[in-house]
Parts: sequence; C-alpha cells; structure tokens
Amino acid sequence: MSGHSKWHSIKHKKGAADAKRGKLFSKINRAILCAARNGGGDPDKNIELRNALLKAKEGNMPKDTIERAIKKGTGDVDGVVYKTVVYEAYAPCGVALVIDTLTDNNNRITSDIRHILDKSDGSLGTSGCVAYMFKRKGMIYIPAAGNDEDKLMEIVLDAGADDLVAADDKFEVKCAPEAFDAVRKALETAGIAIESSELTMLADTEIPVTTVVDARKILRIIDELEELDDVQAVHANFDIPESVLKELGDN
Repeated sequence: MSGHSKWHSIKHKKGAADAKRGKLFSKINRAILCAARNGGGDPDKNIELRNALLKAKEGNMPKDTIERAIKKGTGDVDGVVYKTVVYEAYAPCGVALVIDTLTDNNNRITSDIRHILDKSDGSLGTSGCVAYMFKRKGMIYIPAAGNDEDKLMEIVLDAGADDLVAADDKFEVKCAPEAFDAVRKALETAGIAIESSELTMLADTEIPVTTVVDARKILRIIDELEELDDVQAVHANFDIPESVLKELGDN
C-alpha cells in the first residue's frame, strides 16, 4: 500500500477522534483564515478559500465558526496572524517528508518538528532537499458501494481528471490542481457522493519499507506531526508491503 493511500486511510479512521479533541476544526479554521487573508473572502474568486471551505463542509464545521474565520482573515475581526511555512525532512529508510504548516511562531513549530523527528531516527532537511520528488495533485475519494467504475471513469475523465483507480472500498480520482473544481462539480452534478477530497502532494516514486520496526517509526513520526496544531498536512513517499502491514496489525 502506498504512503499516500496508507496515510489517507489512517487519517480517515482517526478523523472522528481528532474532531472530538477539536484538532480537526482548529486546522480547518486556520486554513480558512489564511486563505481569506491571502486572497479575500469570496470563495468564487479565491480557490484556496474554496478548497478550505470544502474541508469545513466535509468535517461538518459549524457555519458560524466558518464565517468568523473568514472575517478574521479579511480583517473584519482581530485575530492571530498565521504564516505558511513548509518544512522538508527525512524519516527512516530515506523516506522524504514535506510538512505543510500554518503557524504564528516559527521557533516553536521548528522545535516541535525537530523533536519528533530526532526521537524516531528522522532529521530535518534544508529547503528544496525533497520537494522536487513530489507533484501537487487533487485527490477525490468516492465510496465504491453503489457506484459503477465505468460510469465514474467517463464522468471524471470528461471533466479533466488524470485517472480513476479502485482502492479498497473506494475509488480514488487523481487530477491536476487546476481541474480539481471541475471534477468535483461534475461528480456533484451527476449525483455522485464524495467521501472526501484534498489538494495534496504525491510522490513521483515511493521507497519500500520492508521492516516492521522502520514502518512503525515512520508512521509514528507522521502521526505525531499530524497531532501538532500548526501542521496542516504531511506528505511522504513510502510504500508498505502487505506482509509488513499484516505484521503491524497483528502487533
């Protein structure tokens, strides 16, 4: 299973727990605020805000919380100023990590990330050391139940998607960032339910992780990074064979 698919599945399963702790809403709130500050409060003219609002909708975020975040971003309400900072790092086995953050304190988040990496045999890299291994892509996830693959393929390819593949109990649609909105709208127009969607970074190639020890370290790093309030997303380029996944599950 690829790093992206593996981690998306884990995030999906742990989403309810994150919501209970308020972390999910906190991350979405920051994304909305920053998007509104950078591009204004009109989602029709601000794709970054539009995508953040999609996340809010998928997470069932309250309407008043969304509106307050937009107002803070546009300056109608005073709020903390967050900045986008991207970190590049290495996990065990040479696995590359790109860590997207929104933070009001660079020193704090740098220290937090370095601590998580150091204790699991990872290391913080320099700007540009791994980002070239990834490409920005839109990913849309559709439940497999009740959906015909051929019909879905026709809809998404006509709308500009790159590909559709079956993965476990869902279909994954991959597209260029500029086609993300069009593909989503085509699915919605066709009455196709979308489980979730995201703009993410996909690796050109993936590194096989063949031992349980290394796999556990990598997943621990990603899990702990995702738990940080400042971290919006973690992108990695690893592949865990089914035999290792099974052993992980058995332990």
